[in-house]
Amino acid sequence: MTYVSGTIAAVAEDKKDAYIAFARKTWPLFRDYGALSMMENWGDMVPDGELTSFPMAVKLEEGEVVVFSWILWPDRDTAEACWSTMDTDERWAEMGEMPFDGKRMIYGGFQTVLEERA
Repeated sequence: MTYVSGTIAAVAEDKKDAYIAFARKTWPLFRDYGALSMMENWGDMVPDGELTSFPMAVKLEEGEVVVFSWILWPDRDTAEACWSTMDTDERWAEMGEMPFDGKRMIYGGFQTVLEERA
């Protein structure tokens, strides 16, 4: 089954275009390293929670939006091989600064256990 690298981040509303442009620049590299697809999702119905929530998890500030993203890989080994190039492939550094606070980004890798499609 496939493998998913997922992230949740807080992005300033006025940096939406910069965020999308940055994400578009990353796709060719992820694709070169074997990614099958990439999804970038701008929050529009992300409620605050009492105990936990996406806004709480990223310490959302006034004027920011929660962004939910993931990359689909054929397997974990392919994903890990890509991530291991972040310090060695100079194309990553050429991307420039991320248009959000990376310290508040949450990320992880997930094994697919069920996949249904229409």
